[in-house]
Amino acid sequence: MKKEYLLFDLDGTLTDSKEGITKSVQYALKAFGIEEEDLDRLCSFIGPPLKDSFMKYYGFSEEDAKRAVIVYREYFSARGLYENRVYEGAEKVLQSLLDSGKKLYVASSKPEYFVRKILEHFHMDSYFRFMGGSDMEEVRGQKADVIRYVLEECEIIDWDKAVMIGDREHDILGAKEVGIDSVGVLYGFGSRQELEEAGAGAIAETIYDLELLF
Repeated sequence: MKKEYLLFDLDGTLTDSKEGITKSVQYALKAFGIEEEDLDRLCSFIGPPLKDSFMKYYGFSEEDAKRAVIVYREYFSARGLYENRVYEGAEKVLQSLLDSGKKLYVASSKPEYFVRKILEHFHMDSYFRFMGGSDMEEVRGQKADVIRYVLEECEIIDWDKAVMIGDREHDILGAKEVGIDSVGVLYGFGSRQELEEAGAGAIAETIYDLELLF
């Protein structure tokens, strides 16, 4: 796969954010009188826009979902974003891709403010030319919106040379909507079936496979 511009998802692709995200969701649900002790049941929130997930998985109205996101961020901004870890091998792979001449970017559904804080916290921001995400109001909330924003903000003209790398179907579907290729990774939170049915152009079983693909 000959690509020059590599756009990475964050959660489930560069970092294992399960603990911080699921505890933040748990905290938000509790504010609405919903007790969820099993954090594994909340993994479906990792990746997609939060408002959509509260509506899809717990039947929240759009208004309540927006309120839930605000409550979620109370916990996440104070603790959740640090309850996170970089995948083993991620920095080695990123450096190898840089050494081979690739240009690296982040395109996450997470608000850009948090994307930058997390990558700076883990001293990973230097690998990327630009770290993009959604906005706090979720106007730029869908993955296609974020991908398009990163490409345009970085003045990338030849979209044929760009690829979106992520672990969930919305990464793949967002790339397809924009018109760029995609790679699904299996070490995150999405299944092979989910990624293949979404139309991933290639599948990486491990993070090290990304070196071989590009």
